[in-house]
Amino acid sequence: MKRVNKALMSLLAVTLAGTLLTGCGDDVGKVSLGLFTTKDVIIDAKQDPKIPGVTCHISRIEANLDFADPSDMGISCRQTGPISAADIANIDKSKHGEVVFTESLSILFKSLKVRRIYDAPNQTLLYLSYSTKETNGSHKHALSTVPLYGSQAWIDPAISAAQPK
Repeated sequence: MKRVNKALMSLLAVTLAGTLLTGCGDDVGKVSLGLFTTKDVIIDAKQDPKIPGVTCHISRIEANLDFADPSDMGISCRQTGPISAADIANIDKSKHGEVVFTESLSILFKSLKVRRIYDAPNQTLLYLSYSTKETNGSHKHALSTVPLYGSQAWIDPAISAAQPK
């Protein structure tokens, strides 16, 4: 009986700590999925650390008191400030890009990651959100794009083609 009480007290402490830390995040919105569920849709706003002119809004399910935290998520990234050529010069331009955000989703080694990939021919930033744990035979993911057209970083293809190489 004492072991059960200790286990319940430990679970309660972890849950309380997780609930308190949730309030310290970048939450923009929180929507309950119903009266008889502990699941909520959380919407976070994250600014790209290397391109401060881009903000990503990420929606995900938070399953308090539930070990089966779903991996579904959505992402929408937009230009919310200036993007300069210097910003673009400082990012990883490889095919696999770089991770710009990571958030733990459960105690079972599952996390949400957002990776930035630069599409040079189309002068577009791609933001791919994905879960690191396979769910129902697949890894959940979502994609958003931020075109550089209209920003200080955009290079007119006609001017670029006319310049000597």
